[in-house]
Amino acid sequence: MFRAKKRFFFDLPLITVFMASVLTLAVQSSTVQAQSNSNVAQQGFEKWLSGFKQRALQEGISNRTLEQAFEDVYVSDKVLSSDRKQPEFRRTFFQYLNSAVSTTRVSQGLAQFRRYQRLLKSVEKKYGIPAEVLAAFWGMETNYGGYTGNLPIIQSLATLAYDPRRSVFFSKELIAALKILDRGHVNLSDMKGSWAGAMGQVQFMPSNYLKYAIDGDGNGKINLWKSLPDAFHSAGNFLQSLGWNPDETWGYEVQLPKNFDYALADGKIEKSISQWRALGVKGKDPSGKTKPGHRARLILPSDYRGPAFLVFDNFKVIKRWNNSNNYALAVGYLSQRIKQGPKLSKSQPANDKNLSLTELKELQNSLNRLGYSAGTADGIAGSKTRSALRAFQKSQKLPADGHPSVQVLEKLRQLLQSAER
Repeated sequence: MFRAKKRFFFDLPLITVFMASVLTLAVQSSTVQAQSNSNVAQQGFEKWLSGFKQRALQEGISNRTLEQAFEDVYVSDKVLSSDRKQPEFRRTFFQYLNSAVSTTRVSQGLAQFRRYQRLLKSVEKKYGIPAEVLAAFWGMETNYGGYTGNLPIIQSLATLAYDPRRSVFFSKELIAALKILDRGHVNLSDMKGSWAGAMGQVQFMPSNYLKYAIDGDGNGKINLWKSLPDAFHSAGNFLQSLGWNPDETWGYEVQLPKNFDYALADGKIEKSISQWRALGVKGKDPSGKTKPGHRARLILPSDYRGPAFLVFDNFKVIKRWNNSNNYALAVGYLSQRIKQGPKLSKSQPANDKNLSLTELKELQNSLNRLGYSAGTADGIAGSKTRSALRAFQKSQKLPADGHPSVQVLEKLRQLLQSAER
């Protein structure tokens, strides 16, 4: 057997043996280089960590907590990758909403609302936040506690604090997380969450944990993972501190008349309910809280075929939790469905598709080439891009909703191709 292998080796063509040797050396060299880079990165992290520990000690954090928290901590490539990820394709409003407020999430929300209604109502009475809104935040953040994240918080925050991109912000969050450990609110092994450091049933960042978290069950500790009274009271306290108005709702769906000026639906123009009605905007607030003199803004999260919403100051409060229109609309709509309110009147169009980042840049460049000033082609549909889009849509006798759609991009392509002939 040994001689057979030996004969086979020397029977190989010389070039094959040579190439195999080169490949082996290249792999070995690459592995050594990767290990060397890793060692250099780890040495840099350890030097940074030594200085950070001194800062933590000055902040009053004990040596014992620091030793336990930073044992075996290293720079996480997974966390860095998540931080830098910029999706090429973004979900449409309907794609986002159908996932965030799915039939399953609504049915689970109804069940959980009934199960914890007494606790939720007591929190509502204390902080003025509707019970169904608290339940909706709980559902959106962790699927009613079903998934609170599995990454070690100290590992994630240390990685992001060491990385220079947002070091100042995450260094403060890391200090806050260490203070939570130092005060004995939670064990290190239980302190797990998202790659960005959000924690517990309602996904508080550590600094918000220190500022707004409440001992709802009265046991002397604040555990946002295992204590629902702590989690709900903390969410209620946070939303109250952000400015929630118990005398108003977050918003509601409305119907727009034909030939409506969609430029009014920019989420910035504020009018009284009476003034919106005079413009033909119709709709009924399911909560019954809205009065004719209340002031609201109009939002069109999709194109002209999708739903429109009048939103109030509480919508801004939701966005202070997560600065996204889609997120805020999903929280509001989920709370409405948990309270067994109406479904949206509009459904997802068959050809519902968002532009990719590359396509959106192409759209901006195309508008600029045709004389519609869309600004820098950065792939962000800001106010300048939407204004240029509306002007272009009007010139083509299209619904001027300012929405960057596949249909509008195709129209731009056709016009540019015709101009080049």
